[in-house]
Amino acid sequence: MTARMGWIAAFLWSIVGIDARGDATQSPPILREVALRQNLNAQVPLDDPFTDERGEPTTLRACMSGKTTLLVLAYYRCPRLCTEVLNDLTTGLGGVPWNIGEEFNVVTVSFDDRESSALAAAKKQSYLERYGRRGAENGWHFLTGRQQSILKLANAVGFEFRYDPKNDQFAHPSCVMVLTPDGRVSRYLLRLRDPNPSRSSEFSRDLRLAMVEASDRRIGTETESVLLFCYRYDPQTGKYTMTALRLVRGAGIVTVLGLGSVLFLMWRRDWRKAHAA
Repeated sequence: MTARMGWIAAFLWSIVGIDARGDATQSPPILREVALRQNLNAQVPLDDPFTDERGEPTTLRACMSGKTTLLVLAYYRCPRLCTEVLNDLTTGLGGVPWNIGEEFNVVTVSFDDRESSALAAAKKQSYLERYGRRGAENGWHFLTGRQQSILKLANAVGFEFRYDPKNDQFAHPSCVMVLTPDGRVSRYLLRLRDPNPSRSSEFSRDLRLAMVEASDRRIGTETESVLLFCYRYDPQTGKYTMTALRLVRGAGIVTVLGLGSVLFLMWRRDWRKAHAA
């Protein structure tokens, strides 16, 4: 419920500029129909037809190329919320050591079936320049499609949106979905940017951990695997939080290993002295 009210407030802000702290019970009925159901492990439709930013037919399977993939549902004319999601994603990816098109891919799909591939191409160019790493053009795809394909994908991942004809805009949730290489939903990242500058790197950390998990630890180093031992994914907040119990257990394991190493070195030193004598 808390997450839903947050999306409603953000949508109201993007349309009419009201105070996000206002009473959500006064919001239009259309906003009460917007929700995000976290369908973890759901299979996305990999072979339904879409169109890429060049106007060429494609599928999610082709765009993913068998890699861990970040999926964003957004429409390109969105005046605020979708742009904020893509901006926050791009900023967060700046703190990730891996590159789009190499270790992972990104697929952005417009849920407005009226939008064109030319609009998708302009959006892609804008974010490639913002991301600023070579080779990303091969791994970040901006798709458009027909309503049937869009709705099938949205239903699979639990992304509910509604069209507002009065304002010619959409009410929708905001999130980044992490897909496994075979196209299953692994994680939903809901809180993309923390207003506290001291915690600005948390989304980059969450992206890294989510991709490590989705790839079955084929992405990343031992450091990320150790972090996954200490952090737990919270589906309510869509973030990774440190758990005290895991931290204590991890510290205990490190302590035991350290003591074991010291004892082994002492034993080996004494054995060498005795052997030499």
